[in-house]
Amino acid sequence: MANESTTTTLNDLLPQIVAEAMFQAQEKSIMRGLVKNFTMPLNSGKTITVPTYPTVAAAGVAEGTDLTNTAVSTGGAVLTVSEVGVMTTVTDLALRSSASNVIADIGKVFGEGIAKKMDQDLMGNFDNFSTAIGDGTAAITAAKVFEAVANLRASGVPATDLALVLHPMIAYDLKANLTNTFANANGNDLANEALRGGYVGSLAGVPVFESGNMENTGTAGDYKGGLFHRDALGLAMMQDIQVEQQRDASLRATELVATAVYGHGEIFDAYGVEMHFDSSIQ
Repeated sequence: MANESTTTTLNDLLPQIVAEAMFQAQEKSIMRGLVKNFTMPLNSGKTITVPTYPTVAAAGVAEGTDLTNTAVSTGGAVLTVSEVGVMTTVTDLALRSSASNVIADIGKVFGEGIAKKMDQDLMGNFDNFSTAIGDGTAAITAAKVFEAVANLRASGVPATDLALVLHPMIAYDLKANLTNTFANANGNDLANEALRGGYVGSLAGVPVFESGNMENTGTAGDYKGGLFHRDALGLAMMQDIQVEQQRDASLRATELVATAVYGHGEIFDAYGVEMHFDSSIQ
């Protein structure tokens, strides 16, 4: 591929493409803001180890009695970074003749592509949680959400920084359950809000998020969501979105490649619950 010539126009507009891609990635990815974030400096290797600490128990002691020594053994969750990327080719004719903002379109494509991949990677960790509610054969109910919260609270997980992430097809059944199949016979505030806005803002004190980026398990309508604390999962960023170009003179076009380098994984298993349900409408 020819590499001796460049397109000055695209070169000048690269910062705008990157800015648009970064904006789109931040807007489209819901998981990044719900998990623990780490920044990995360059030349620091491909892994980061997040230390984990056990729960220790205190006991009552009599006056003048020496305390018994308690060993505290730390563990570590290893996050390994890798590259993800997306590429598009912009022809000279497209750049010169398009009625749309080609630069904004390119940034949008890059940002959405990387955001979707990041969400899918992080959501894939829901399957790693040892505690699972549902087996993928029934629709979700509000009672199951409360059950998941009870499991976390019984394990001493803080009540703050919790989140529930569901596929929209699964969330449909939760809304139907809350509103008596959209009849709203109960007339409560949560049911009214689900009917008015089409979403569940908060249930059992937990914000509810919907994402179509969640991958199907292989069975129609079968998705594995998660109810988790921020510290349950980690995202290690080594390189945020970066855009490079390469000119192809014979094609009269320029290749634009966007990449990001990050790692992801489970940190505290007890801080998350897998929510495995089947959609009634898919």
